Amino acid sequence: MKKRNQTKKLLCLLIALLPIMFAAIVPISAESKSIITPVSVVLDGTFILDSSTGEGALLIDAVTYVPLRRFCSIFGGEVSWDNSSRTAHVRSVGLDISVPSEKQYILVNDRAFFCPSGIIIIDGTLYVPVRVLAKAFGLEVEWRTSNDVSIGYVNLTSGLGRAESASDVYDEEVLYWLSRIISAESRGESLMGQIAVGNVVLNRTRSDNFPDTVYDVIFDTKFGVQFTPAASGTIYEEPTQSSIIAAKICLEGYTLSDDILYFLNEAISTNLWVSNNRKYIMTVGNHTFYS
Repeated sequence: MKKRNQTKKLLCLLIALLPIMFAAIVPISAESKSIITPVSVVLDGTFILDSSTGEGALLIDAVTYVPLRRFCSIFGGEVSWDNSSRTAHVRSVGLDISVPSEKQYILVNDRAFFCPSGIIIIDGTLYVPVRVLAKAFGLEVEWRTSNDVSIGYVNLTSGLGRAESASDVYDEEVLYWLSRIISAESRGESLMGQIAVGNVVLNRTRSDNFPDTVYDVIFDTKFGVQFTPAASGTIYEEPTQSSIIAAKICLEGYTLSDDILYFLNEAISTNLWVSNNRKYIMTVGNHTFYS
C-alpha cells in the first residue's frame, strides 16, 4: 500500500510539472507535426524580442519567425491589414512592404523576397521569417548560442541600409522576357515550379553552350527551337502575376539548382531527346528537369 501511494504521488507530481516542462514547446496545430520554440532576438546588443516575456520570436523547423507588427514597429513601420486580400501592408521610411498571408514571398519596394517555409498565422498573429524582414530593413542576421540561453538566439546588426526599389535592382528588359517565358511555359504550375523554369533560363545565360542574355536564350534556334512559346507566339501574352513574382525571385538570386538547363513535360512531350540524353536532376509539378 505504501509503495502504491508513493507511485500515485509521483504520478501526480509529473502531471503537475507537464505544463512547465512543455511551456516553451507548443505544436502549431493538431494537424501539424511542427514544434514551436520561443526564442529571443537581439539588435545591436539589446533584446528587442524577449522569449522570457512571451513576446519573442518563434523557432519552427529550424526557421526563426518574428511577429510582423511588433517587429516592424521597432523600426518605425506602420502596419495595416487588408482582410479582403489577407495581406498586411507595412509603411516605413524608404520601405513599402506587402506580406500576403500563407504565401512564400513578401514584396519589398516591389521586389520579391522568397520565403521557402512560407508566411504563417498563429493565434491571429502574422509571423514572417526573420531573414527576409532583416533583408528589407538592412540588417545582418546570425544565430548565436549562449550559456545563458540554452537554445540560442537571433542576433541582428544594423547598418546595411534599407532595401533598394525594384527599378534600381531589376533590368526592365530581363524582367519583361523572363516573366513571359515563365508564364508561357509553366502557367498553372506552383510558384516553385515557375521558379524552376526561370532558373533554367538564367542558368543558360551563364553556360558556354547557350547565348548570354535572357532574350537570346528564349529565341535561340541554333539547335532548333528551344522554347515552344517563342515559335507559337504565346511568349507575347501578358504574363500572370505569379510568373512576375517568380521572375523577380529568380533575379534576387534564389535557385533550386544551378545545374538545370533543360525541362519538359514528359506526359505530353513528343520529343524525348532531353530525357534520353541529359542527366535527370529533379521533378517539380508536371516538369522534369535535367542538366
